[in-house]
This record gives sequence, C-alpha cells and structure tokens, in this order.
Amino acid sequence: MMRNRVLLFLSALVACATVSARQSQPAGRALFVGTYTGADSKGIYAFRFDDRAGTLTPAGLVAETPSPSFLTLSHDGRTLFAVNEVSNYEGQRSGSVSSFTVDAASLKLTSINTQSSRGADPCHLALDATGRTLAVANYTGGNFALFPVAADGKLGAASAVLEHAGDAPGPNQARQNGPHAHQVLFDPSNKFLLGVDLGLDRVFVYRFDAARGSATPNDPPAAALPPGSGPRHLALEPGAKQAFVISELLSTMTSFGWDAATGRLTLRQSASTLPADFKSQSSTAEVVVHPTGRFVYGSNRGHDSIAVFAVGANGQLRLVETESTRGQTPRSFTIDPTGRWLLAANQKTNTIAIYRIDPATGALSPSGPLVAAGAPVCLLFRP
Repeated sequence: MMRNRVLLFLSALVACATVSARQSQPAGRALFVGTYTGADSKGIYAFRFDDRAGTLTPAGLVAETPSPSFLTLSHDGRTLFAVNEVSNYEGQRSGSVSSFTVDAASLKLTSINTQSSRGADPCHLALDATGRTLAVANYTGGNFALFPVAADGKLGAASAVLEHAGDAPGPNQARQNGPHAHQVLFDPSNKFLLGVDLGLDRVFVYRFDAARGSATPNDPPAAALPPGSGPRHLALEPGAKQAFVISELLSTMTSFGWDAATGRLTLRQSASTLPADFKSQSSTAEVVVHPTGRFVYGSNRGHDSIAVFAVGANGQLRLVETESTRGQTPRSFTIDPTGRWLLAANQKTNTIAIYRIDPATGALSPSGPLVAAGAPVCLLFRP
C-alpha cells in the first residue's frame, strides 16, 4: 500500500512539473522583424504569433545592428543572418552581413561575427540547402556575393563575387544607371542560384556547386523582362515548375515556366498589380506564393495594398483583389507556415497588419488592430 502511495505521489510530481514547464514555455511561433534603423528602430525585433487567434505579442528588441533590412535563418532555426543595408563598412564602399545565435526561449540574438558584403547597400540574402553557403545581393554594389558558413554559424570572407558591370542597363535612367542586384534565391534542388537585377531587367541563373560554394553562369545565363520593368523579387511555387517575378518600376507580376533540370526560365505572362483606375505613383516590393501554389501575392507601395492573384494553368494570372494594408509603404509581407494568415509590414507608418486568407479564393480579410513596429521592412517566421 505504502509503495503504491509513493508511486502515486511521484507521478503527481512529474505531472505538475510537466504542466509547469509547458506553462513557462513561450506561446506562439517566433517572428523576427528586420528594420531600417533610425528614430523608430534600433535593429532586429521579435514577436510571438498565435496562429489560432492571429495575434502578435511583442518580445522586444533582440539585437542592435544597423539597418537589418533583410533576414534569413538556418534550417534548424538556431542561427539568424542579416544584411546591414549601409554604404560603408570599416571604411570600405561596402555594407556588411552578420550572423547571430538564436535563444529559443527569449528570442534574443547573440552576435557571432560580421563580414563585408563586398558591395554597398546589401538588400537580400539566402542560405543554400546544405547551410554552408550564404548568398547576398548588393543593390548599389550591383553584384552577388557568396560566403562560407561554418558549423557554428560564423561567416567567412566572401569566396566569390559575381559581377555584371558590363551588361546593358534598362531604359529608366533614374533607376537603371547600371546593375542593381535586388535578390538571391537557391532553387529547391540546390543546383541553381537565381539573382534578380533591377537595373538590368534580368533574372540571372548560375549553376551552383554546393561542395565548393561556387557559382558559374548557366546556359542560358539569364531571362530578360520587358525593358524598364525593374525586377525586384522572385518566388518559386512549391512544385518548382513556375516562378513569379514582381517588377518594381512597372508594377507588374510576371509568370515564368521553370525547368529545374536545365535552369531555364520561360516568360509566360505579365499582369498589373494595380487596379485599372489607379493613376498615381506606386511601386512594388515583395512577392510570396501561397503554400498550396494556387495564389500569389505582391505588395504595392503608393497604392499601399497587397495584390492577390489566382494562378491558373501554365502560370496564368488572374487578379482577385487589391487589399489595403491600412498603412503606408508595405515593403515586405509573409504568410505563416499554416497558410491561414498573411502579415504585412508598413514601413512608413510603423505597423504590421494581419489578414486571414480565404482558402478558396486567396482573398484577404483584415484581422484585429494594427500592431506597432518601428520601420518594419522584413518579416521572418522561425521554423
């Protein structure tokens, strides 16, 4: 009898400890927010997102670092990488790229190291499938750079810099006076690196050697967009058979066929991201494909909205709606891993807007009040 009572007592203690541990664990998926630093921001901030209620809870400033305008995470979520979108680093005509360890409980970031990005104003970065190579796009520098990543997340000096200074720029003299690298992306096979260049109206494709961390031009080396488009970002649909490019200068969404075997992009269709009756100034920023592949979204800065497209056969695009972001300059947005929510960052009005996604149409419904965030320009969920 005494033995049974002891066992029951110990079982109760274990149960209480388990409940207590669960209660002490932070609730919600981690969301990191990259910003432009200044009066309203000091670096990278974090939130917890409740995907049942669609609400954000602030975790505060997690790292002070200059203008971390774009972020990415290691595949296990333990290391965060950020560009520092500045023109000068250690006296060089260059920005920088930094790595941090992530504390899963507090979401605080601890600096590992920082390297020159090898070009001014780095604005995007991506990690390859092995986690051993980080690619960076330098906007004013007009190049793409590759960096080795050690097992502890430490960045080595750039192992390769991919230049396109001799290529003919687009016709927009104010914005296309030369190459302006705006995004880098590894395809799911990890055999190709795609680089989007706003200044040259091209998406460059490189064959990527993961073992060496090097890249060489593909054949063909690039896909061209209509002159003056100013392509900014590209997203591959989940099946990796189609790609969607959002162009900043013409406010268009363009669909391409993607041949994963040859690395060839084939242009299919371009559609405006704006309503037909809108005549004021606007430019686009981000493109995201829904996890189902049935919808693609793009942000309009000026019209200040999210354009929702339904994706038909062979990448045909149909504009479903343009939904207001309830703020100014939605530079970036993201879809949560469940596919039920879209979060948009309003850079100039210091807010994040939350929307519920209609699974049948892809349309957006505002959910809850706007959430305060200083100069948000990148939203990144932790795996």
